[in-house]
Amino acid sequence: MVFVIDPQNAGISGNMFIGALVDMGADSEKLKQLCRDVALDYGGVDVFLDKVNKGGIDSTFCNVKVLDEEDEHNHHSHFNDFIEKIDLLKYADIENLTDEMVDRAKRVFTRIAISESRVHGKSLNNVHFHEVGAADAVADVFGSIFAYYDLKLDLDNVVGLPIAMGGGSIESAHGRIPIPAPASLDILKGLNKNALNDETINFLLENDVDVSKFNDSSKGQAQYFGGPINEELATPTGCALYMELCDEFLEFSPMMSPEQISYGCGSKEFDFPNVLRCVKSKHTSEKHKIAVIETNIDHMSGEDLGFLFDLLLIEGASDVSIIPITMKKNRPGHIIKVISKLDLVDHLVNILFKETGTLGIRISENTHRGIAERQFVPLDINISDHIYTINFKIGLIDDDIISYRPEYEDIRRISVEQDIPLIEVRNIANTMIRDFLDNGDD
Repeated sequence: MVFVIDPQNAGISGNMFIGALVDMGADSEKLKQLCRDVALDYGGVDVFLDKVNKGGIDSTFCNVKVLDEEDEHNHHSHFNDFIEKIDLLKYADIENLTDEMVDRAKRVFTRIAISESRVHGKSLNNVHFHEVGAADAVADVFGSIFAYYDLKLDLDNVVGLPIAMGGGSIESAHGRIPIPAPASLDILKGLNKNALNDETINFLLENDVDVSKFNDSSKGQAQYFGGPINEELATPTGCALYMELCDEFLEFSPMMSPEQISYGCGSKEFDFPNVLRCVKSKHTSEKHKIAVIETNIDHMSGEDLGFLFDLLLIEGASDVSIIPITMKKNRPGHIIKVISKLDLVDHLVNILFKETGTLGIRISENTHRGIAERQFVPLDINISDHIYTINFKIGLIDDDIISYRPEYEDIRRISVEQDIPLIEVRNIANTMIRDFLDNGDD
């Protein structure tokens, strides 16, 4: 399945995203209670979800009201104190809140904090949250993440379309700033573990933030445009949720057949519908367009080739192959073949030029690739009284299962931690997924 987040009309904010996901069918009562529970130590909130007509479009409005604006924890938190307080929610016995949701929320707030640190030239441990540390922002983030998992969007391919950011300027805790807000703009650059300095990585690891999950280069490049009015349409919280929850960024919707369409609206009234649209669909395209990039190399060492292989994948290549060949004058060499999304071709070609010194690269653009539908199914497994989650990749053609495989990193971790041969863990995993599928589970 494909889930498209479409902020092209009026941008994106946390409450607009909640509204759109509730409009799609997320459990509103569970969401409201969870938002109240997670924001309790920040001054408390109440949450109202109402159907409204916004500029002629029927949509859902999420109104988060802070109960105690004067609470000392409602504003002005340092990031390290704030993220530690968020982590403690794992032990608060909040109904419908999972550790995975808390970790996801921490990464959303980390995106905001890192952008604030870059904008203001401060180290991460000196970042001071203002609006973002408020109770309503905590409710917006957790409400959005709960709805994301409640709709099982973690099993879909979530596509983000370009964001309408607005224009003009706005008053902030730092005085008048331009729109898009500097932090919002920086958030859309994305985060990648290899681009973070050692101080930031160590600080995040100390605060139990999984930096390995920051791999936005594999998603393509998030895009935005200014206007259509002089108002802030995309908030830092909305941009951070968008960057964290999207699996892919595209200029246009992929070829698909819509099954559900939903709208979440903002509070402001414009001369156009102030709504965020979401579309849930099946892919109808049997082929995807890709580019194949190739070059022949006969002068690089094995270590250099290994470094280049890893670098290309980190920088967004869909796949990399290095093939031994015999070149002119019987010299041993290699073909470096890269499969790339079309919007990453120039970036990956530049890497090949810089890292190899080659004088020529072949590019076959708009190559069609037939693909099967992919679904990811997480299953828990008990090994030596330890519960592990293994993610399985399921391949389907016309709803018929053609393959199922456990994710390598999941079974490798179990093998290392339990000192069990990898093949044994794989066999256990394959037996478990076969039983799961034979029992007719979706």
